[in-house]
Amino acid sequence: MKPMNLAPAVLAVLLASGAAHAMTDGQLAGLVGQRLHGDRTGACFAAAVVDSGNVSRAYACADPADDGRIGPDSAFEIGSVSKTMTATLLAGLIARGEGSLEDPLADWLPEATAVPAFEGEPIRLRHVVTHTSGLPALPPGVPIPDPADPYAAMAPDDLLEALGRISLTRAPGTRFEYSNYASMLLSYAVARRAGMGFERLLDERLFSPLGMDHAYVNERPDGVRVATGHLPNGQPTPAWSFHTDLAGVGGVHATLGDMLAYVQGQLGAGTAPVYAALEMTRQPVAHGGGPATGMNWMLAPLNGRTIHAHEGGTGGFSSFVGFDREQGRAVVVLSDTALHSLGGLGSLALHLLDDSVPLGGPRTVATPPAELLQALEGTWQLDGLMRVQLRRSGDGLEIEPAGQPVFQMGYDSAGDFYPLQFDAVLRPQRHADGRYTFTWHQGGGAVPASRVTNGGAGTPTTPQR
Repeated sequence: MKPMNLAPAVLAVLLASGAAHAMTDGQLAGLVGQRLHGDRTGACFAAAVVDSGNVSRAYACADPADDGRIGPDSAFEIGSVSKTMTATLLAGLIARGEGSLEDPLADWLPEATAVPAFEGEPIRLRHVVTHTSGLPALPPGVPIPDPADPYAAMAPDDLLEALGRISLTRAPGTRFEYSNYASMLLSYAVARRAGMGFERLLDERLFSPLGMDHAYVNERPDGVRVATGHLPNGQPTPAWSFHTDLAGVGGVHATLGDMLAYVQGQLGAGTAPVYAALEMTRQPVAHGGGPATGMNWMLAPLNGRTIHAHEGGTGGFSSFVGFDREQGRAVVVLSDTALHSLGGLGSLALHLLDDSVPLGGPRTVATPPAELLQALEGTWQLDGLMRVQLRRSGDGLEIEPAGQPVFQMGYDSAGDFYPLQFDAVLRPQRHADGRYTFTWHQGGGAVPASRVTNGGAGTPTTPQR
């Protein structure tokens, strides 16, 4: 199983017109509650909205009995939102005359590092910050001893050696393909060029100038409470850890107050170097394919304007940061629960940016239709993986992967089945001819399933799509 992708969900549709309005803390809490109360994940959210200088904050949990599980002193893993901070450090170095987006990545790595190229065209820094480098999602040949903490054992030398095992199949800049590997290399390269450790660099050139006093990578400040991450079945899960100089891929921890300071910095202006660096990251970076991006920011159309956004996630946390400079509005939503397989935090966050976007509601426990249970019973092949047996169990399903125990599955109001014991989703699809199939979502991957039928004694089993 691959480690969970830190990747953001690309904002692929034009958002309808409409406008959010300045709100009180109570009004924000009401909206968060509409989305969250009763949610079967048991998640807790910390949310904030900045609107023309007005700031509102709210903390809420799916189960009100858990209120207090998070608060102003809680530090969340913000996952891939960290990449936008790495981009800010890179922009600061460029503004100091210490490099350019046109620099080959190889120039920022140790001499003699075997960085792949395609027909003489090198991977440049602009390719890395737009996810068009052509590098894979993870470094090939680097083991992951603990899938629950997938990046903990990775060191800079591992990443540099892995470059020698890669052959690019296309020119850099021609296709968007999200790469945590490339982002880890950038984190290391930025720290190396600056001549100091990545955490110190973040603190001196981003956290301290913006007043992000409780944000950190591995050196937790006094007075910060580390939030416990959760799987979407409500079970606690271990924290993720990163080698400090690779942590720009997703290793920043921050409170809601820290992230408020970050987005207020994005909305503001000033003469300090940090504001010039922030501005540089927001500018579109040209590349040959994929969504419009700045330097690690996704650019999405909104009512004739452009919003900057990035989602993040680790094994037990989800995050969303977005802002609309023209309207002077920004949103932060942080969760102590991994919600990537369930769609993330986008519906709430986008509604807070523009109230014409549907808010969405909680996923509540539900009873599946008998027709659906009957259609899914049987043997299925997960493409490239294993066979699984689905059987009816009372008013629900149980799943038995080949060679593994039987797991009971719940069902929710969004139409998904989910194992009660671990983090995964079985998402049914009904075809035009009435047939059902499903896709299995786990660990950041989506695997289609094919029904296995047997034509009779001695006939090999074959998948039917």
